[in-house]
Amino acid sequence: MQHEAIQRQETIVRLRFLGKDSTPSNSPTLYASDNDSYVVQGWVVTDPGILARLQVSDAETVVEVPARLLSFLALDGLDGEVTRLVPPIVHVLDSGNFIIQGQRVEDREALGQMTSPDDETCVEVPKAAMRALLVGA
Repeated sequence: MQHEAIQRQETIVRLRFLGKDSTPSNSPTLYASDNDSYVVQGWVVTDPGILARLQVSDAETVVEVPARLLSFLALDGLDGEVTRLVPPIVHVLDSGNFIIQGQRVEDREALGQMTSPDDETCVEVPKAAMRALLVGA
C-alpha cells in the first residue's frame, strides 16, 4: 500500500489538544493544528514485518495508536465512525490499533507544545485525509 508524502510549506504554529488515550505519562494524543491538519502522537513502530510492507519517505514516519483515539476527531467537527481503512491508516494490528502514516513533525514550536516520551513520535495528517476515513463526517 503506497501513501504519498505530504509536502508542507507552512509550519505548525499552534496545536489544539483534542484528546488522549492513556495515563498522563504515556500518551497517544490527538491535536488539531492551525495548518488544516491533525497531529497524531503515538508509539514508534519498530516491527520489521510491518515496516517492510510500507513505503515511507524520508519526510514521513508511522505511529501506532489505539483506534478509539480517533473518536476525538468529533471535538473538531469530524463526527463519524472510522470504517474506511485507507491512508493515513496503513495497517491494523490484531489488537485493533491503527498504524498511521504521515509527515514527520519536526517543527520545534509544535513539538514544544507536547510531551512526548522516548517511545513516541508524531505525524501530521491533512484534515481531508482524516475526514475520508469516517462515515458520517
